[in-house]
Amino acid sequence: MDQNLRNALRRNVNALRELLYESALEQLEGNFGVEPSGNIQPDDKVPPLRENPELHRRRDEIVAALKHMELKLSGKEAVTQRAVEMFALEAAYTLLNRLAALKLLERRQLVPECVSRGPESEGFNTFREISPTLGRGLDIGSYQRFLELLFDDVGEEVKLLFDRTLPPSHLFPDEATLKEALARLNEPEIDAAWAEDETLGWVYQYFTPEWLRKEIREESPAPRDSYELAIRNQFYTPDYVVRFLSENTLGRLWWEMNPETEIKNRDFLVYRQGENPKSRAPKDPREIRVLDPACGSGHFLHYSFDLLQIIYREAYDGHPAGNSLREEYPDREEFERAIPGLILYHNLYGIDIDLRAVQLTALTLYLRAKRASPECEIRRVNAIHAAPMPGEQNLFEEFLATLESESHASLIKRLLQRIWAELDELAAEAGSLLKVEETIGQTIHDMKEKLDSAEVQQLSLAGLSTTTYEQAELSLDQIPTEQFWRQLEKQLVTLLRRYAETVRDDGVARRLFAEDAAHGFAFVDSQIQKYDVVLMNPPFGAASKPSKKYVDKAYPRTKNDLYAAFVERALELLHRGGYVGAITSRTGFFLSSFQKWREEILLKETEIIAFADLGAGVLDTAMVETAAYALEKVT
Repeated sequence: MDQNLRNALRRNVNALRELLYESALEQLEGNFGVEPSGNIQPDDKVPPLRENPELHRRRDEIVAALKHMELKLSGKEAVTQRAVEMFALEAAYTLLNRLAALKLLERRQLVPECVSRGPESEGFNTFREISPTLGRGLDIGSYQRFLELLFDDVGEEVKLLFDRTLPPSHLFPDEATLKEALARLNEPEIDAAWAEDETLGWVYQYFTPEWLRKEIREESPAPRDSYELAIRNQFYTPDYVVRFLSENTLGRLWWEMNPETEIKNRDFLVYRQGENPKSRAPKDPREIRVLDPACGSGHFLHYSFDLLQIIYREAYDGHPAGNSLREEYPDREEFERAIPGLILYHNLYGIDIDLRAVQLTALTLYLRAKRASPECEIRRVNAIHAAPMPGEQNLFEEFLATLESESHASLIKRLLQRIWAELDELAAEAGSLLKVEETIGQTIHDMKEKLDSAEVQQLSLAGLSTTTYEQAELSLDQIPTEQFWRQLEKQLVTLLRRYAETVRDDGVARRLFAEDAAHGFAFVDSQIQKYDVVLMNPPFGAASKPSKKYVDKAYPRTKNDLYAAFVERALELLHRGGYVGAITSRTGFFLSSFQKWREEILLKETEIIAFADLGAGVLDTAMVETAAYALEKVT
């Protein structure tokens, strides 16, 4: 995407942000009695509530969501101005992303025309013909219903962005605002953007105004919380950097498994003339895991998808790595349709502390998969929000009480309490730097110290029968942590769903609690497993103030800058022989303050595969000189 098109997109996104944000604030106050200050008006002071019982129910859910948000922001339940602002921004951004997603899907002919001509779109005309009751007339309410049905349809496969059961979806702009928003999305000057896969990444970056980044940096030298940390580091990674790093990590990994791969002929794979790759045992493509621990809009994962398509096809076409694939998919056409869904389910993982980034990653991967095969089945997208566990202590205690009838209830509750405490404090601040696997491993060990032999014999959480324990004489602290957690997570998520569906007056609070808890469990899972490739444009600079103490203690060799700590963490998350690809500040390669990073990590634990000193001007408006490099973990 050229600079002129990006500038035009920036102008329109800025205008759309202000338009939809102001509309959200107006709806909160006018329809629901929620003032920008956080004050909640009594029901009898809000005329729409008296006239519409459904609005009253939605108001209760919005207030519950605001209190839930306030607990995460400050640990207090009283709704404040910041909680209202954050909620309105979330509603604005979610609607913008949904409309932009439909625009992209429409351009790719994956949905009928729906946004390009608003209520005059062919899709809406067809909807009114097929469903005359739902689509009666040309009023904005029937068009809204049409859009919501499209949201629900896409949400069957990418729920994270399109879940309309959550309170931000209770806000929808009036007719004048929606018409203006559609006009902005359909500006001729940005028409070419909707054909580009990278558009949503730029929407993500431009949604945060540059003046806000500047203001935050001026007010504090270090991020005061995860929100500021995310804003300071929202910079889109250029395509050539993504390709350079992906081809010299994931591409090289497969080249070593399959020396004849076409990937070796790609433009950015670096090797000497005549060089032969070292031999690596082949893997079923479904066992190759790629992680971006600070994924933003998912650009690295998007290009990794392209490489993985090649890997799956080459494995299937006679390579030993494809034996199982050929058995399961004897029909080549069926296999081709399955590839995109297999890649999203098995191979690609993205984590971010910013929920908006996670929504975008899920959406861009979904779009990429549907572009590859419109008929593919999307069972899961591994876009993971590093969020704190929900703050409602009363609901946590209530949830724990529901576990009493479960097998090994005391063990589960003890482990949950320990994980909950650590994630509650640090997940949203430290993100992928949080070594939650150490907490679980230590907790398992501590529990073993307190158990008698009979309890150990009965334990089956790791999926191992009592007979296996007796025969192997396996102690609790020898159970593989990943295996232990996987079995436990399935059980906990099922119990959370059951708990969230319990009908009570505070049902929305329970749903939000369960939603956040499920995000937390998915985050734990992502940090316990090992990966073959880690690709990233990690945050740089100081840690956020709430996470500084943890980062200093957990990363004594690399605590001086987040990007160095992320490289250290990436190596911990890799299998031996795995690859890291990163674009970071170039300062680590010559400043004395990074000496331990160079000597004890890069030179002892890795082999440098490829290095590019890129200099300034690479990350759009970021005032940093960068380097991009690929490393192999050798210890």
